[in-house]
Amino acid sequence: MIQGTTSDAGKSVIVAGICRLLKRQGVKVVPFKPQNMALNSAVTPEGGEIGRAQALQARACGLEPHTDMNPILLKPNTDIGAQVIIHGQALTNMDAAAYHDYKSAAMQAVKESYSRLSEQYEHIVVEGAGSPAEINLRDNDIANMGFAEEVDCPVVLVADIDRGGVFAHLVGTLELLSESEQRRVKGFIINKFRGDIALLQSGLDWLEARTDKPVLGVLPYIHDLFLDAEDSIATCTVEKSESLRCQVVVPVLSRISNHTDFDPLRLHPEIDLHYVHLEDECPPADLIILPGTKNVRTDIELLRQYGWEQKLKRHLRYGGKLLGICGGFQMLGKTIHDPDGIEGEAGSTAGFGWLDIDTSLQGQKILRNVSGKLCTANKGKNKTSLTGYEIHAGLSTGPALERPFAQLTAKTDGAVSDDGQIMGTYLHGLFESSDVVNYVLTWLGHTVSKDIDYVVLRERALDQIADAIERHVDLSDFGVRLRN
Repeated sequence: MIQGTTSDAGKSVIVAGICRLLKRQGVKVVPFKPQNMALNSAVTPEGGEIGRAQALQARACGLEPHTDMNPILLKPNTDIGAQVIIHGQALTNMDAAAYHDYKSAAMQAVKESYSRLSEQYEHIVVEGAGSPAEINLRDNDIANMGFAEEVDCPVVLVADIDRGGVFAHLVGTLELLSESEQRRVKGFIINKFRGDIALLQSGLDWLEARTDKPVLGVLPYIHDLFLDAEDSIATCTVEKSESLRCQVVVPVLSRISNHTDFDPLRLHPEIDLHYVHLEDECPPADLIILPGTKNVRTDIELLRQYGWEQKLKRHLRYGGKLLGICGGFQMLGKTIHDPDGIEGEAGSTAGFGWLDIDTSLQGQKILRNVSGKLCTANKGKNKTSLTGYEIHAGLSTGPALERPFAQLTAKTDGAVSDDGQIMGTYLHGLFESSDVVNYVLTWLGHTVSKDIDYVVLRERALDQIADAIERHVDLSDFGVRLRN
């Protein structure tokens, strides 16, 4: 089990790298995260929902994602509450206190999934959540040491040296564990080191002497490592073309979800993509994308509060294009109804009114992978092939749907305004296809001269981290063969 001293210490990436390394060595390996709290999620082939990071780790293993890889997913919809997803299906909304009381039942679901995976795979590489040293969360823990103790799993503790304070993180975390948990930690991995390793050696020697535990390895900082983020918005970039580039803006909503949708755009050499916080000025853009959100009514009110309705109107008045995805698509319509309080307090909220649709949130979430073709903005004819996935509780109806964004296998999706300036869709993951990215660039009036294959970039990144682990980390005690 890979645990971290902090959130974003590198647990997800290291688990993915170990999975890829074992897969290359012919080992039947599977990822597992008992409990994940994230708004980036993926749809499994059987129609369940799991954390995006576990779907990435499944790819590293050469597997299709499965709900047993992440049996508990928490999707925050307020500052004190979250939607609780068990074995891929939404159970209910709970506040933190209610979920704390529910943990014993949640642990049972975790153990069921772990047992099934144990029967099928030689190795399970487990990812912890946050830090095991959160004192207020130790009681009935199912995400870190509570799970490790339950199934008798050895632990490797990871810290990010690029943050600073790495020795304090490691020693402090260890000190806050119980004696049995301390014995369970078999060693440390230091992540994202830059510079001459010889200058770090005295610190490594001190750490090993202080804790009586080995430093299993020091991973170098890997530039341009393009992997799906578990939750935080990624900031790495690629070298951009000197030619004129399209400017794309994505406002950072309070409950922004599946922002990994935009990674292919962010990495494209002819696109400058900017995440803009609501309180900041919106720079001139060719395209503004309203992203998905776990609380669409709250976020559209926040957009209004910070003046984005006027900013979007000005953007459209000057000929800019507007795209809404999932919750962002719902915002483009006339009204959003939540009669049962699915995402918060029951009620209705006015949309921006640019597409003639109304949306009602329903208890049964739609979860499915889809394929089909894009419809052109002007004529509605099927052209560019696409794949994507749906994760939404909303059902939209209205005349605007008669000009669909896409024709899927069994139905249409989304809507396009009469003038072709505004488009909306429920589909996530669209931009992983270079053909779809090129379609959008053409829609923006840009002449496409090059593109990227995002799937190839992801595979290359998985191999990069696997190579680094093979070279720099000694995991031989865990059944991982080392490079000669």
